[in-house]
Amino acid sequence: LALEPLIGAIAAGNTVMLKPSELAVECASFLAETIPLYLDCKAIKVTNGGVDVCEQLLQQKWNKIFFTGSPRVGSIVMSAAAKHLTPVTLELGGKCPAILDTLSSPLDIKVTVKRIIGGKFASCNGQVCVGVDYILVEKKFAATLIESLKTTIKKFYGENPKDSKSISRIINEYHFERLRKLLKDPLVADAIVHGGLLDKENLFIEPTILLDPPLDAEIMTEEIFGPILPIITLNNIQESIEFINSRPKPLAIYAFTKDETFKKQIVSGTSSGSLIFNDTLVQQLCDVLPFGGVGQSGIGRYHGHYSFETFSHEKAIMQRSFFLELEPRYPPWNDFKMKFLRLAYDFDYFNLLLLLLGLKR
Repeated sequence: LALEPLIGAIAAGNTVMLKPSELAVECASFLAETIPLYLDCKAIKVTNGGVDVCEQLLQQKWNKIFFTGSPRVGSIVMSAAAKHLTPVTLELGGKCPAILDTLSSPLDIKVTVKRIIGGKFASCNGQVCVGVDYILVEKKFAATLIESLKTTIKKFYGENPKDSKSISRIINEYHFERLRKLLKDPLVADAIVHGGLLDKENLFIEPTILLDPPLDAEIMTEEIFGPILPIITLNNIQESIEFINSRPKPLAIYAFTKDETFKKQIVSGTSSGSLIFNDTLVQQLCDVLPFGGVGQSGIGRYHGHYSFETFSHEKAIMQRSFFLELEPRYPPWNDFKMKFLRLAYDFDYFNLLLLLLGLKR
């Protein structure tokens, strides 16, 4: 998340001040130590620190600000940028839903569940902006889905996921407590159908599945950013479009279906940063596609050539010659001369001469 925009900024000919997240201490330290070994320190600088450093940086006047983080902090960044009319690109995440149509083939169900678990728990244990935040599914299919999720989680992480070396811990104590608070809501706790184990000492939260938690609970109004997966049941899967549209626009929508008509309805009936059918997360790996949010999930786009465009300004440059221009004379000439005069105003003298001689069309 730090290097992808940096590459685009350098490619577009900019100097850069890079401020990694202070929450990922080891990553920030690595960037601060490594980048100066390979890049010109006069052009590319890395600075580390907490909120105080960010506040000082935002007081300066920049030509462009690129920020990845939460909508709350994104609004602070945008407010500071507005004082200098500085353009911003904000990648803010949000609650990315997975729409799961009723699938009849056991193979299709197996593949779908693997990809959902990969898009939720395998990627930093849910601590990623494009991770699956919740699932929308028809009530009649919920029991089959839950059993398949349980089986696959055990297959991926064993009977005791805490002992697995393939699952991430929560990044710090603050975010552990934030997630613990979400699960300790009595109505949310009652919705747990799998998992729920918390180990504060090791900052570990077991992959947890919820069935129909209250829609007004914080877990369904704020981005979870952790290993908690709510399942929301609907009477008809077409209701998923209305459900998504009733909430802030997500960074990504994942839809698993073979129904071509339903696919078209999702494409035309929803708004999101990206829309992926029958997989999760792969859109951010495809550098020929723009990556970014819409509405509360972000402003602007990047990745691949789009990163170059994000850090560029297309300046319009025009040049004309100094060849003689014809001027009007009064009283007006006859109609033929007036038509000739109008042509003179549409072309410079040289182009007009070529036109008259038949050398240019």
